Amino acid sequence: MQTPLIIDAIRSPAGRIKAGGAFTELHPTELLGQVLQHLIQRNGIDPGEVGDVITGCVSQVGEQSATPGRVAWLGAGFPEHVPSTTIDRKCGSSQQAIAFAAQAIMAGMHDIVIACGVESMSQVPMGSARIDRNPFGPSYAARYGAQISQGVAAERMAAKWNLSREDLDRYSAQSHQRAAAAADSEQFAREIVGIRTAAGLIERDESIRVDTTAEKLGQLRASFADEMLRERFPEITDWRITAGNSSQMTDGASAVLLVSERLATRLNLKPRARFVAFDVRGDDPMMMLTAPIASSRAVLRKAGLHVSDIDAFEVNEAFAPVPLAWLNELGADPQRLNPSGGAIALGHPLGASGARLTTTLLNWLEVNGGRYGLQTMCEAGGMANSMIIERI
Repeated sequence: MQTPLIIDAIRSPAGRIKAGGAFTELHPTELLGQVLQHLIQRNGIDPGEVGDVITGCVSQVGEQSATPGRVAWLGAGFPEHVPSTTIDRKCGSSQQAIAFAAQAIMAGMHDIVIACGVESMSQVPMGSARIDRNPFGPSYAARYGAQISQGVAAERMAAKWNLSREDLDRYSAQSHQRAAAAADSEQFAREIVGIRTAAGLIERDESIRVDTTAEKLGQLRASFADEMLRERFPEITDWRITAGNSSQMTDGASAVLLVSERLATRLNLKPRARFVAFDVRGDDPMMMLTAPIASSRAVLRKAGLHVSDIDAFEVNEAFAPVPLAWLNELGADPQRLNPSGGAIALGHPLGASGARLTTTLLNWLEVNGGRYGLQTMCEAGGMANSMIIERI
């Protein structure tokens, strides 16, 4: 069995989706294509030796409907014989792409695989694939009733774990503060690659709000409360989820270069990390966002490690209750949880977020001398991916 190694991991800056955002006019395949160009060029590999380009993308309609990884690869000028496929495991799509890429190398199918992700939430808004359509059939509805939004699921988590509005807003402000500190210290310099746009070169995240405080966030109104939901979920006595303690919708792309140990040695490529364990599993779809808890426990068991062995955790900040409930259950050191900030500050461009977490996690381990990192993503439908990497 071949050993897959992470040679490099990069990402675009986070672009705001509102008017004037850095990438609102940039086609998503152009955004991903530039990231792929950076990945190939800075590692000096022959693009013709890449076995596959596995791309996470959630809203596969409109500008993202034509196998975006394939279009991005060809648009970047790379060889036509290299194929691509698109993965949709919702928010964990590009993390699943990494797992599939590693599996392909382990199986001996390829020696080089690029796992990447892209989402233009400006041009293809979340939910575009299901406008005026119901993807839930009658058998699912008979088992679970009417499907709820992720925002309502976050409210249910906050109620179940007794997380106050103040807890959520305090954590969210901290996310911005940590991200701002990482940006100011140039910690992100190695992971962010510049993206060319009509307005110029974009090299910094647009999403970090350096002046955000818990007090300011406390002035925002709850986003999901209405009379019908209050009647359906009487256990939620205080509706707490706002735009400020939720992940930001952003435009972005990310990519991870995986190479077999055999070929890395032959090409004299210096690996940055290896994979220790993977997990993917489901949980209650009506709680929606709780699966990272069980999945993190499972991946730790598979790795033969304990929470105390992990130097940094990346738990995707889809909503503030997700990492806080995870922290409550896993008992990790809060200082090791999302130490560079998370999606509340850095944005959540759906299909790109899994590989973005890997990029930020690996970068933090190197800057701070850590050995093990664990990342986990909650996903629509009550699923989660988890992964542990070891810095080399």
